[in-house]
Amino acid sequence: MKAGSNTPFEDRYRALTPVIEQVFNLDAVLAASIGLSWATLPAEQKPMLAAAFRRYTISSYATSFSSYNGQSFQVSPAVRSLANGEVVVQSHLVRADGSSVKLDYVMRRGPSGWQAVDVLMDGSISRVAVQRSDFRSLLSSGGAPALVAGLQHKVANLSGDTAG
Repeated sequence: MKAGSNTPFEDRYRALTPVIEQVFNLDAVLAASIGLSWATLPAEQKPMLAAAFRRYTISSYATSFSSYNGQSFQVSPAVRSLANGEVVVQSHLVRADGSSVKLDYVMRRGPSGWQAVDVLMDGSISRVAVQRSDFRSLLSSGGAPALVAGLQHKVANLSGDTAG
């Protein structure tokens, strides 16, 4: 983030890839973002969908980390436990002017340890729910191939790749 727009998108993408893969359970996020129809998708389509979703997620963060104006990230030491065994880690992105954005991470313990399975903006706007809404029309109109194409289009827009 501090290197900002002086760092090409692909360099930011490469730098964030291992972090995103460690912090997020992308398979769980994808399944939740698809919703109940995840179970009915053909097994042979899931790997290409997972790859497109991974690229889209990392691209989204690489685009978000394109500038630095004195922001800081503060994580609360308090963790809220949920009935299903997940926990919510509360944090704030604090801007240079002192205003902040509340970002809560819903975490689930899995084989790779604790990983995020959702991000709640302002404590209630679920990234998974927003994605589910975005994905619904593509899935209903053309299934997994349409969603893959839609994610690839989003990546092209995020990365500035006008050809792709």
